[in-house]
Amino acid sequence: MEAISIGEVAARTGLAVSAIRFYEERGLVRPDRDAGGRRTFARADIRRLSVIMVAQHLGFSLSEIAAEIDQLPDGRAPTKADWGRMSRTFRRRIDARITELQTLRDKLDACIGCGCLSMRQCALYNRNDTVSATGAGPRYLMGQRPDR
Repeated sequence: MEAISIGEVAARTGLAVSAIRFYEERGLVRPDRDAGGRRTFARADIRRLSVIMVAQHLGFSLSEIAAEIDQLPDGRAPTKADWGRMSRTFRRRIDARITELQTLRDKLDACIGCGCLSMRQCALYNRNDTVSATGAGPRYLMGQRPDR
């Protein structure tokens, strides 16, 4: 398979060369070196870096992304089956994130059980901040159901 330079990878992915080096330092990509010591990448690294970039943009931590990327084979381009195996586990994390985002979206204009008591609804859902007895943080956004 054709080896490409870090500059070509940067041009194709839109990532800065420094970002690609950063991902390399974290073990998310493993380029080879040519006779002159320059990094050379497989074209398949474009997909790997693109997935990393989008997952990070969507709020996944590098450790979460690395846990998924580590499932891909080293030394060869991942096949569709390799990507499928990785995506099955990552899909669960993505689905959980979607549920969390939908909850935030749907409850952002209501009492979230944070203790601010600044909205009229708080007097109904969290009278005198009684929910604080169950723990810190926005209890209703964290999955606790309001007692009515």
